[in-house]
Amino acid sequence: MKIAALYDIHGNLAALDAVLAEVEAGGVDLIVVGGDVAAGPMPVETLDRLIGLGDRARFVMGNADRELVQAFDAGARPEDAKDTFTRQKDWAASRLDRAHRDLLAAFEPTVTAGGALFCHGSPRSDTEIVTTLSADERVAPMLDGVREDVVVGGHTHRQFDRRIGAKRLLNAGSVGAPYEGEAAAFWLLLAPEPELRRTHYDVEGAIATLRATGYPDFDEGFKESLLEPADPDWVAEYFEQQALGHG
Repeated sequence: MKIAALYDIHGNLAALDAVLAEVEAGGVDLIVVGGDVAAGPMPVETLDRLIGLGDRARFVMGNADRELVQAFDAGARPEDAKDTFTRQKDWAASRLDRAHRDLLAAFEPTVTAGGALFCHGSPRSDTEIVTTLSADERVAPMLDGVREDVVVGGHTHRQFDRRIGAKRLLNAGSVGAPYEGEAAAFWLLLAPEPELRRTHYDVEGAIATLRATGYPDFDEGFKESLLEPADPDWVAEYFEQQALGHG
């Protein structure tokens, strides 16, 4: 069974389309969408593209998906937001209709397929942070009770392939907003052995299209991923400080 894991799209439709073209050409049986799909400049277009995959796709709940549902239910008003994060979240939520909201709300906490468990942050939380720098002893309790030998996550937007005890833990990377030191679309193929993949696309054209949507504070939100790709190790250290409560 061939499985493509597409994580952290963040409303970047051009990146998603580039990856889906490779997925289609590769004869993939199942697409696992690993969360944080629509929080970004093209939320409706991104969700509509994924809906078009039909039964070939399964969806994992990401923290940003959950937050969009909450913002929609609260009657999101981006014009009233007092900070960038809330303004961006409410802007995306205000563009959804009820069907998009209900799709997001139906995402699964985890998905099991092909002998692997797919989660967003960790199997126990969609906000739990795991990076290339995370100590084994901090990560191991996150995997307690997991029967599958392979666990695939995202959330921190950088690919890795690690061993934690008897488990193989992979980060699929980010399709739409990677922290890899370069602007491309990153994803994972299990065929059945895991392959960390990257797909190049017209990033400059995508940036122009994303900016034109009116997404608030675009340059701030995508600076370290698409505009001026940050050093991946600096980003990992930043996330580690957040995880340890030092941020």
